Amino acid sequence: MNTPKTAKMDSIKGGIRTRLAHESAQKHVSGAAVYTDDIREPADLLHLYPYTSPHAHARILSMDLSAVETAPGVVAVIGAADVPGTNDYSVTALADDRVFSDQLVEYAGQVMFVIAAESRAQARDALALAKIEYEVLPAILTIEEARAADARHDAPNTVKRGDAKAAIAGSKHQLSGVVSNGGQEHFYLEGQISIAHPREDGDILLQVSSQDPTAVQDVVSRVLGRPSNTVSVEVRRLGGGFGGKETVPTFIAAITAVATHKTGRPTKLRLDRDDDMIITGKRHAFYNDFSVGFDDDGRIKGIEIDFNGQCGNSLDQSMYVVNRAVTHADNCYFYENLRLTAHYWKTNTVSAVAFRGFGSPQGMIAAELIIERIARYLDKDPLDVRKVNFYDTSKGRNTTQLGNEIQDNILDRLIPEIEASSDHATRRAEIDAFNASSRYLKKGLSLTPIKYGIGFGSNFLNQGGALLHVYADGSVHLNHGGIEMGQGLHTKVAQVVAETLQIDVDRIRVSATTTEKVPNTIATAASSGTDVNAAAARDAAQKIVTRLTDFLADKHALPKDQIVFLPNRVRVGNEEISFNELAEQAFFGRVSLSATGFYKSPENNFIGSPLQGNPFRYFVYGAAVAEVLVDTLTGENKVLRVDILHDVGKSLNEAVDYGQLEGGFVQGMGWLTTEELVWDEKGVLRTHAPSTYKIPTASDRPDDLRMKFIDWGTNVDDSVFRSKAIGEPPLCLAMAVLNALSDAVSYVADPATFGALNAPATAENILMTIEQHRRP
Repeated sequence: MNTPKTAKMDSIKGGIRTRLAHESAQKHVSGAAVYTDDIREPADLLHLYPYTSPHAHARILSMDLSAVETAPGVVAVIGAADVPGTNDYSVTALADDRVFSDQLVEYAGQVMFVIAAESRAQARDALALAKIEYEVLPAILTIEEARAADARHDAPNTVKRGDAKAAIAGSKHQLSGVVSNGGQEHFYLEGQISIAHPREDGDILLQVSSQDPTAVQDVVSRVLGRPSNTVSVEVRRLGGGFGGKETVPTFIAAITAVATHKTGRPTKLRLDRDDDMIITGKRHAFYNDFSVGFDDDGRIKGIEIDFNGQCGNSLDQSMYVVNRAVTHADNCYFYENLRLTAHYWKTNTVSAVAFRGFGSPQGMIAAELIIERIARYLDKDPLDVRKVNFYDTSKGRNTTQLGNEIQDNILDRLIPEIEASSDHATRRAEIDAFNASSRYLKKGLSLTPIKYGIGFGSNFLNQGGALLHVYADGSVHLNHGGIEMGQGLHTKVAQVVAETLQIDVDRIRVSATTTEKVPNTIATAASSGTDVNAAAARDAAQKIVTRLTDFLADKHALPKDQIVFLPNRVRVGNEEISFNELAEQAFFGRVSLSATGFYKSPENNFIGSPLQGNPFRYFVYGAAVAEVLVDTLTGENKVLRVDILHDVGKSLNEAVDYGQLEGGFVQGMGWLTTEELVWDEKGVLRTHAPSTYKIPTASDRPDDLRMKFIDWGTNVDDSVFRSKAIGEPPLCLAMAVLNALSDAVSYVADPATFGALNAPATAENILMTIEQHRRP
């Protein structure tokens, strides 16, 4: 301990509140980052290619695969008969997701078997040799058809308050109609992929692109008929997930596991873009019937909404997604009398799966479109209608549809702040003047708020784990249960550990997430990755700090309060010791420098059926002001400017958080304006490549995008250094763009018939709406 007490020491590098670059940023842009497809392939690897159904609904009468089995390079054909355990990868008790379908197919693109060959090209070429006979059955392809046939996965789920029907009937004004949104393709840059490696005693290692390694472990164990401790899953990073790599990778991994089990060789399945889009699930499309009653100010007196979710051929997580839409059907608005019902419709299309927001955006957009319709009906600025319906604690209007009181409402401060910073009132007048003088080009403006609930509804999902090693040289190894998929999770968790240990962040190495180090992990989803995993890592680090403090106090016969952790060193009484020296001394002093960490959030009282209680730990608030320009002759449009004011509590890393804010917003723009999924009359997906499915590109980003985090935000006591989640809420801010497009269209549309644009508001849909509702 030779460092003098008066020595000048800087603060640690990379602690919390530091604008630190993503830990793999340079590797991402240079191409050095290793994704699953970049892992060196074993010499005896077999490549798999799936055979998929050409029909949306059909019974398989016969399959002659003899020519496939003898094709050049083919080693095996793997199907349902080769599954040693259960031929099911579903996450529900319905057991309605088959790994291989050999008797009945229920959507065009369903996997029937896979071909294992020495090369991918050989496996693909052998597909054409299969001889299969089908009995084509009637297919249900839309929500309307499902409703007509009463094709449900489960009974409806309803939440009520007051007498909505009577309140609507007794209101001065009433409106009814349909608000809808389309689905969305995840379009992660890295497609679905899994590599299975055989190990001793029939054990298996899976390297897979998954947001939920434990789910992969559980499903593969079930499919192989083996205990979980024989299946290991490893994930270093994903090239994007957005919810599309929660349940689907269990299916992809199960295929490779069965193939490896049968052949005894490592196997690899990588879907190309077309196959990925055809085989895998999308965001849920919703077709919602509503009735609403309101007064002259637009204040809602009663509302009824039937949330009709298109769930696809199996239930997957659809019940939770549609229910979550109901929990966000209020967005920022108080409904005095309400009846909200969740419907889970079964169609012969690919099963809809989790997608960024998990139903919340669908619920919120329904609320916003209804507000837009009320405003047009009353010939009012939609912002004024929004304001009179805001939750307001001072007026006793702060109880949600689930019966819980909102404790953290900041709308009364946030909305005036963004009105001022965006110069909303002046721009509103300028746009009115522009549109009055411009015949064909029309501008639109919208200020749209969000209130987004954070946390899984099910308590068991709100937990995280971590494993932390401090080595004798003072370097640190960190592993936790979260998945890095480009969002900067590893960076933030490392910063939290650095802050807790008071060491530079570059001393910490974060390794691949693996079920062999942290068991029973929870999916990195619901914007909870940092909340639970960083908290768990902090717990592990605090345990080591406690041990080191006890060690030094005993060694030097000092009170514990005289042991103080400082940047990269520790003060022991009147002297200091470097962290490296302390680690070495502790090792020789036989102090355990390895710790597991665990976190669980306080229990919520949410009940999923019937819907009641509070599923959320806290709310995230934000607002966006979007200005757009629309060519009313073509429907083509451009986002001119966007101002965002967003609540992230006390950000752990603003550089990472701004990346999430911008990325989420642009992805939301895509969902609401350009991305359109099209199935033909036979149930075949026609938009399965970038040539037919338009995701936002760099040129679609608003040229003038002004983003700011509120500088007065905070969060609940047990949050990670008072930070808030950032992953999903920004996507919902893009509702401002859809509403601004509606505003522009309103200048040429008949107010007696036009209320708002449904999503996606593609150029074609905008033009068709204008032609349908053009003023006489």
